[in-house]
Amino acid sequence: MFAIVGILVVIGAIIGGYLMEHGNLMVLLQPAELVIIGGAALGTLFIANPLPIVMGIFKGIVGVFKGSRCNKTFYLETLKMLNEVFQFARKNSLAKLEADVEEPEKSQLFKKYPKFVKDYHAVNFFCDTMRMLVTGGIPTHDLNEMMEHDMEVHHHEETAPVTALSTVADSLPGLGIVAAVLGVVITMGALGGPPEEIGHKVAAALVGTFLGILLCYGFFGPLASHMTKNIEAEGAYYHCLRIGLMAFAKGCPPMISAEFARRAIPAQVRPTFKEMEKNIKAGGAAGGGGAAAGGGGAAAA
Repeated sequence: MFAIVGILVVIGAIIGGYLMEHGNLMVLLQPAELVIIGGAALGTLFIANPLPIVMGIFKGIVGVFKGSRCNKTFYLETLKMLNEVFQFARKNSLAKLEADVEEPEKSQLFKKYPKFVKDYHAVNFFCDTMRMLVTGGIPTHDLNEMMEHDMEVHHHEETAPVTALSTVADSLPGLGIVAAVLGVVITMGALGGPPEEIGHKVAAALVGTFLGILLCYGFFGPLASHMTKNIEAEGAYYHCLRIGLMAFAKGCPPMISAEFARRAIPAQVRPTFKEMEKNIKAGGAAGGGGAAAGGGGAAAA
């Protein structure tokens, strides 16, 4: 939503300043220039990138307008989920979790957290790690390294569309010059004609340069920057999951493991301990017993 406000400010400032100088808006309406620049940019995007990355760009742009899901409410739900899963494992043994981590979409334990279940990558990251704990025999430092590799691969996959969009944005001023040069070519062919016609063609050529620079620095560049921030927010979410899983793998009680995860949340969206505790206790016996069962959980480890 805030991105939409920014776009409106950019457009409003440019058009407003242009009108203050008594500019004619109709001169800026040059569909041919937009076709040249936009079509060439889209073509270069298809040339340079496979289809999954192109689709990732459009998905990332939609994500910019939807906003990041990684807010305080989402993190509170994640901490509650971690505590409940860890508490279940402590009370019923890790072996009882096998069915849940093998088919999380059918799990009664996970279905309480639909936002988490809908995230394919996060579910795989969490359940694959829990599967290693259920299987046993893997040292905690190896488990941590495994999660770091998983996060690194996921981060690389998510940043590829941003890199592609940034490349397209950087090419837009050059494509604007291409459109302007074509306009100059047309203008040279009209020499000897009415001065009004030549002036119109020169203006159209300059609009091509204007559009290329505006699209680069006013729209696509900032969109790529916003996408990067969304990816960083997702990376912080995975880091939170990793810290909670590592704490549990080392034998910490469920509530303490959730506290480890809470401390890994970025400060601007991090809930307080009281907020986390209240949210967990609101979940019923499984969540509320997290802190009480902590000492026995550590002994079981």
